[in-house]
Amino acid sequence: MAQAARLLIVTTLCAGLAACGNSGRGSSEPASILTDPDMRPSARSTRIQDVFARSEKPNQTVGVNKYLWNASLEVLNFLPVQTIDPFTGVIQTGYGTPPGGGRSYRATVQISDPALDARSLRLSLQGPGGGAVEPGTVRAVEDAILTRARQLRLRDGRL
Repeated sequence: MAQAARLLIVTTLCAGLAACGNSGRGSSEPASILTDPDMRPSARSTRIQDVFARSEKPNQTVGVNKYLWNASLEVLNFLPVQTIDPFTGVIQTGYGTPPGGGRSYRATVQISDPALDARSLRLSLQGPGGGAVEPGTVRAVEDAILTRARQLRLRDGRL
C-alpha cells in the first residue's frame, strides 16, 4: 500500500514537471531564455562592430554624461583607477587616502544617464576592509562631483 502511494506521488510530480517544460507554447521547441523575442540575436546587438557601426549617433551608443564622467575622474584623482567602462558608465577605484585625510577609501561610480543631473550619478564609498562610510561623506563627494561637472559644462560654453 505504501509503495503504491509513493508511485502515485512520483507519477504526479513527474507529470507536473513535464507539463511545465513546454510552457504552453504549442510547439515542440523547448522553453528557453534564448527563444524569448527580446533575447534573439537579431533583436539585440552584442557585437563590438554594432557599437561602432552607429558612430554617427554617439549619444545613442554611449549613455554617459561627459561632464559627470570627467568630474568624477578629477574629484577622485587621488584614488587609483582599477576598472573603467565608458559604455556602461562605471568607474571602480582601489584604495587611496584623500589629501589631508587619514582614512583610506575606495569608490565605485556609476553614471547612468546622459543628463547632467544628481539622479544620473551613483557613488559608493567603502572604507578599509569594506567598512561603511558615513552618508554625509558620500553626499559631500557627490556634491563635489556635481559642482565640478557644472563648472566643466560652463567652461565648455554649453548652458
